Amino acid sequence: MNSWRPASAFAEAPADHRRLWRRWLAGLLLIAVSTAAQSPIDELTGLERVWNEAHIRGDAAALDALFADDIVITVPGMAMMGKSASLAVFRTGRMKFDRYETSDVQVHAYGESAVVTGRLQRSRTNNGRTFEDDWRFTKTYVRRGGQWKVAAFHASEMPR
Repeated sequence: MNSWRPASAFAEAPADHRRLWRRWLAGLLLIAVSTAAQSPIDELTGLERVWNEAHIRGDAAALDALFADDIVITVPGMAMMGKSASLAVFRTGRMKFDRYETSDVQVHAYGESAVVTGRLQRSRTNNGRTFEDDWRFTKTYVRRGGQWKVAAFHASEMPR
């Protein structure tokens, strides 16, 4: 018997199955990015693209795969957050990004850790209100179990 099902079957699947499927795909994507890269700089540059795209899509599963369990997120105008609080923002759909662009990105690898810095310009809607952010950011990665994870993200307002 043929077990092939059309793509519409995904949309009809229960929400918990769709979440599990998305999480599995996000993990597979991270593995593909990690193993296909030739150097830590290439790996981290690819993960930065995954980070940005996950924010635009509101993809909590991809961010869950990127975040270290003990991540610390510090951004202007918000309380410091850990992994569960940050992912909850995406899972509830309270915040949506229309723009999430980085520039002036520099990646520095130091063995099992790395620092990424740059400029982040983003447009977001949070509880029906629109905000424009223009920040400098610093992101700290650590390699755990052969995979890069974001251990800290800090942003501050761009000087005017």
